[in-house]
Amino acid sequence: MVAAFFPLFVEPVQAAGVARTSQVSRGSVIIELQKKAEADNAATQFILGFAYSQGKGVARDYEKAVFWYQKAADQGNVYAQLRLGSAYYLGQGVPRDYAKAVFWWQKAADQGDADAQYDLGSAYYLGQGVPQDYEKAVFWSQKAADQGNADAQSALGSAYYLGQGVPQDYEKAVFWYQKAADQGYADAQFNLGNAYHDGAGIPQDYGKAVFWYQKAANQGLATAQLNLGIAYANGMGVAQDYEKAVFWYQKAADQGLAAAQSNLGLAYYLGKGVVQDKGIARFWFQQAADKGNAKAKEALQKLSY
Repeated sequence: MVAAFFPLFVEPVQAAGVARTSQVSRGSVIIELQKKAEADNAATQFILGFAYSQGKGVARDYEKAVFWYQKAADQGNVYAQLRLGSAYYLGQGVPRDYAKAVFWWQKAADQGDADAQYDLGSAYYLGQGVPQDYEKAVFWSQKAADQGNADAQSALGSAYYLGQGVPQDYEKAVFWYQKAADQGYADAQFNLGNAYHDGAGIPQDYGKAVFWYQKAANQGLATAQLNLGIAYANGMGVAQDYEKAVFWYQKAADQGLAAAQSNLGLAYYLGKGVVQDKGIARFWFQQAADKGNAKAKEALQKLSY
């Protein structure tokens, strides 16, 4: 089975605090917001910045969004600090600058914002804008995880699983994966499935592995779709069903996952779960081989004889 664990960081959280702001409407409301923002009302400056970043009531304009985020951030508005950090990270409205992203995330993290704490931990994990430091990554991920941030909980689980910044501890890894998985976080559901499959930090249970793979696969996670296909092909945790195996291989293959493309090619080559078709088999083997998949390359060589 695939056992993949993901880095803490993919992209910064994009709209923390927005739910706690009023909906921005058009026309007169924007004019009123503008007046309050120009009068140095930090909360309104943040709302106006968000309106520009999302194109809510105004034409989308990342530069104007940054202008108002900066005004609010300079006054200590935690949501503006978070968003300004994300703008620098993504290069939206300003040149990309990881160090400045970290600067503003640090400001927000120090005020206890969980999303900023997660982003700051991610920066330390990847060494973006700061020297790479797994221990500091874990420190900030822990802060965010304790507040219920699912991204951070999943990241903390991976830190414990891999022993990065903390001693390796599969039981603690499972604890944090479970927290994030229960919130519907697909990567954590997948990793929890792997833990049940391997018996790492928890008693081995193929049925529960499939349960969590299914959860993640239903959210479109390609690696979980692949593992679910493998479970059906092997009859591990579910009744053996080659057609369902092919169904999930296809889902993952369509997302470009080389291992799934190779498995799908094999299914067509053998006629398991589908009508045998060596032409289609060759197609999927080639797709996987082009990505460096060794099994697919070997299969193509055999098909050439």
